Amino acid sequence: MKLRVYLVDDEPLALGRLRRLLENTGRVEVMGLTTKPEEAVAALSANPPDLCFLDIQMPRLNGFEVLARLPSQPVVVFTTAYNQYALQAFGENAVDYLLKPVEAETLERALSKVERLRNAGLSAQPDLHALLRQITDSLRGIKVEFPSRIASRLGDRLWFLDLDRVSHFYAEDKLTYAVSEGRAYFIDHAIAELERKLDPSQFARIHRSTLVNLAWIKEVSSLPGGALNVRLKDAKNTDLTVARDRAREFKARAGF
Repeated sequence: MKLRVYLVDDEPLALGRLRRLLENTGRVEVMGLTTKPEEAVAALSANPPDLCFLDIQMPRLNGFEVLARLPSQPVVVFTTAYNQYALQAFGENAVDYLLKPVEAETLERALSKVERLRNAGLSAQPDLHALLRQITDSLRGIKVEFPSRIASRLGDRLWFLDLDRVSHFYAEDKLTYAVSEGRAYFIDHAIAELERKLDPSQFARIHRSTLVNLAWIKEVSSLPGGALNVRLKDAKNTDLTVARDRAREFKARAGF
């Protein structure tokens, strides 16, 4: 019998790739998927799957927080961009992890591991809450290094931008740009990738296509429907929109 699986990842491209890889195995039935962690909580509570593929780093709720809100814990395979040494706590446990970008070989390994446990009645599955505490304790001891510069390619040349001088990043026509001192520079990273890569105390994602440097915000005002307007303290007094579904998290990150 095929495993019934549910997929959660805030990146649509990563979610689509994982779904294709899983369907290509012929070993699972994808019963649902979402980019919104709140929807995942509702779906996993109402109709628990055999297995959940769950992203760790997501806006509003991370993967651990999603699990904490569930009435019962599903079997989970985490998907993450974290360095594997930060996840040694997974070791030989029933809960597995896949490093992004997910590859077919490691996906097959994870499915085989889950199937072995399923055939054994999942008797070897550890207490998930205890495992998550172990992972959290492991992560606390690791100093995360964030970049202070980012590269912009122009032909065969690279420009290096100081991130302190980058007021915001934005995506347009499938390209990403960093704005520094009023000039836009092409950046070879998607907005979601930048959100994971950059210091979260410095940069906040305010829209699916916008990441703002919190130090460059001059004022914030309300917009109809629950969205917010952010005005930057650059020479142009640039206005950016905080999407309604990101307004609460933005307020918390910005400290008001």
